[in-house]
Amino acid sequence: MVKADSPITSVAQLKGKKIAFAKGAGAHFLLLEALAQAGLSIKDIEPAYLSPADGRAAFENGSVAAWVVWDPFLAAVQRQSGARILVDGGKIASYRRFYLAATPFAKARPDVLNSVYTELQKAGDWIKKNPGPAAEWHAPFVGLDAATVEVANQRRSYRVQPVDTESLAEQQRIADAFTQANILPRRVLVADSAVWRPA
Repeated sequence: MVKADSPITSVAQLKGKKIAFAKGAGAHFLLLEALAQAGLSIKDIEPAYLSPADGRAAFENGSVAAWVVWDPFLAAVQRQSGARILVDGGKIASYRRFYLAATPFAKARPDVLNSVYTELQKAGDWIKKNPGPAAEWHAPFVGLDAATVEVANQRRSYRVQPVDTESLAEQQRIADAFTQANILPRRVLVADSAVWRPA
């Protein structure tokens, strides 16, 4: 995103500019992909590796030309300063999130994982059916007001589903992009990971 009054209207115009994002996070991948689609690479911009709190401060005080971040931080700066989205990350990747467990535990206690999976599905359904109360509950954990969290929650899917071939392929794309950008020291083969499936 860029400030509401920024003259920047395309990713190509970010060439030579300082951009804030969290190193190794999903936002980092989205930036790499957005730059590539505009015919640029990370070498064409000045990276500012910042946490969401520090990224917001740099964005608001004009130390960076653009900021790449996820909800609810995106919703907060949009609501409070009218920041303008330059590229919607949803058009670049599905931005799936994963729950992880140690392989020995997963093998020994599939019953626990099944219970957790079932409860996560229920929680996701409840959030979508009760956006206001869900935002009220979640807001203190992220340090934002409930109205902002509710805006962010409307854009997010809390649907929990088993890992499938498509999600593994996307994770491989992300891993490969991070290897090429020297974020990962060596190539990771996502297909080699153990994948738990609900009973």
